Amino acid sequence: MLQSLQIENYALIEHLEFNPERGLTVITGETGAGKSIIMGALSLILGQRADAKSVRNGSTKCVIEATFDVSAYNLESFFADCDIEYDAHSTIIRREIYATGKSRAFVNDSPVQLATLKALGDKLIDIHSQHQNLLLGQDSFQQEVLDTLAANHKLLADYKASYKELTALHKLIETRKAEAAQDAKDADYIRYQFGKLDEANLQDGEQEELEEEQDLLSHAEDIKGGLLAIAEGLNGEGESVVSILKQMSQRADNLVNVYPQLSEIADRLSTDLIDLKDIADEVSDKGERVNFDPERLAWVEERLSTIYSLEKKYDCDSVAQLIALRDSLADKMLHLDNNDDEIAELEASEKQLTAETKRLADLVTASRKKAAESFESKLISKVAYLGMPNVRFKVEISPLKAFSPSGIDNIRFLFSANKNQPLKPAGEVASGGEISRLMLSIKALIASAKTLPTIIFDEIDTGVSGDIADRMGEVMKDMSAHLQVITITHLPQVAGKGNAHFKVYKHDNDTETTTHIVQLSDEERVNEIARMLSGSTITPEAISNAKTLLKYSTTNN
Repeated sequence: MLQSLQIENYALIEHLEFNPERGLTVITGETGAGKSIIMGALSLILGQRADAKSVRNGSTKCVIEATFDVSAYNLESFFADCDIEYDAHSTIIRREIYATGKSRAFVNDSPVQLATLKALGDKLIDIHSQHQNLLLGQDSFQQEVLDTLAANHKLLADYKASYKELTALHKLIETRKAEAAQDAKDADYIRYQFGKLDEANLQDGEQEELEEEQDLLSHAEDIKGGLLAIAEGLNGEGESVVSILKQMSQRADNLVNVYPQLSEIADRLSTDLIDLKDIADEVSDKGERVNFDPERLAWVEERLSTIYSLEKKYDCDSVAQLIALRDSLADKMLHLDNNDDEIAELEASEKQLTAETKRLADLVTASRKKAAESFESKLISKVAYLGMPNVRFKVEISPLKAFSPSGIDNIRFLFSANKNQPLKPAGEVASGGEISRLMLSIKALIASAKTLPTIIFDEIDTGVSGDIADRMGEVMKDMSAHLQVITITHLPQVAGKGNAHFKVYKHDNDTETTTHIVQLSDEERVNEIARMLSGSTITPEAISNAKTLLKYSTTNN
């Protein structure tokens, strides 16, 4: 329920506050007074895109703020999912639009994206304008009406879940079939690639080891000669490093007896002598073990050539990548052998899921057909009450050739206002006034079937007058027993039905024009409705008629 709407610096509005009541609230005013401006501001609260041009001249920003009681709408989970504080009895939505073009939105002081605001707005207010009458010709609207009256929300949700799963499974089967067909084309090449890589018997890390061995074998003679020369120089016959160091170490040892301070140096020379002997022995040993092996070198080079060739052919940088490719090809080969079995299993699952989806779709269809029978008779009764006694209305439910996201039904509302006219799609044959009455009747039936948000009728009564206008007001009045109804009207018969009556008007001064709204007292209501009846000159007869519409008597005033 909308508790209050405050607008600042929007278009012709400097400051405006609107506090509708429960039940039926009517808004009247002369053409051009600014009722559409108020609706435009309200639409911003509901998530419509903002235009910086709507900011009042001379202002830096406009602010629209609305307070709602949402206790009847079961929105706790929505607020939780959006991470917004939930206040059942005072949810505040605020929209700020800056003259620079920037826009911000808040729900209970939490900043929100426009999509979130729109999703929430759709749950709070239904603005029904003349433009929305065009919905009557849309299949989706007709289906939504019937499903609402059928109260098949849980059943429809189950169907949609099954349909979604079936659609995903069908896409998977088509993908797997395409892959299998491609695999069949590529099978020989896949096996050829795997055979080449498997035949190579690749080992992780072998390339680095072989390259190191290749370097050794390629330079074996130089390495061997160099090592032996080092060994000979260190510890060969004649004047070698070891023999000279041995002499120096002995001399140092001899001097220690008479020169103790040389003890540390003597020890270091002795240690160095041992280290050089070990180095000489190790170098000699390595030199003995290095041999030129042309056969081994040829094998190593051939093996490396094989690896390099495979890397180039398969665009790989290492043996590890070649091994990964080999294993991937092995998986594909295994997949090739299992394709038919896997597809057969998926198709069996699809068959079962198709049967379950069809079962649920049939239940949805049955619920719609049952609701359609009651809907037809109730709608005819309501529309006949609104001045179309010869109306005929039929809900045509025909089967679709395939599943759709909403079932297997094609739903059409067929309508005829006169005896001599055949039934045709409602959106094509109904006149403006007829569509208004049809839509009002449909909304009234929906309102009695489920909890609806606040509904605003923006001149839905256009095209009717007299007794029919009075009856449309009665329908709105009856609806307001179930929900908050706000109607913008030019018809005095409708205005007289309101629990509360607001008037929109313009005020001019020397520099500007501003739009205002005011709640009318009982006496002001009489005058306003009299104006609507007789025009700018209010006659005594108009006053009397206004009192009658408001169910006042002359003696009571």
